[in-house]
Amino acid sequence: MPTVKRFEDLEIWQLARTIENKIFEQTKTDGLKADYRLKNQINDASSSIMSNIAKGFGRGSRLEFVNFLSFAKGSAAEVQSQLYNCLDRKYLSVEIFDEIYQIIDLLCKKISSFIAYLNKTEMKGQKFVDRKNNPKQITPNT
Repeated sequence: MPTVKRFEDLEIWQLARTIENKIFEQTKTDGLKADYRLKNQINDASSSIMSNIAKGFGRGSRLEFVNFLSFAKGSAAEVQSQLYNCLDRKYLSVEIFDEIYQIIDLLCKKISSFIAYLNKTEMKGQKFVDRKNNPKQITPNT
């Protein structure tokens, strides 16, 4: 796997950005734009997907990245749940609902695969690259 230098290069972040833009476009439609609470909640959740991917990447630690990727998946599930609210309130057509829902499903599968990869790798993360292995152990004074 090639080294990724920027979170923007991650396919999962790009896909999350696509989702966020599709959700934002839908929140400008007549019904949903007047439902402020639902509009804000689905916008916040969709934005949270890409933000958590970026934050996890920026931490420079494999384990922290995995943790933030799990937050991103949680936000994706929240968007899927809110899509049902939009569908039930007739703010979205079935076609738009299906399109966005399927993209989120794809994203979640890709995040899960990436988490599995990160959990198998020995790489610790960028923040650990310059640390020296110090064999000294700190022991309490007794």
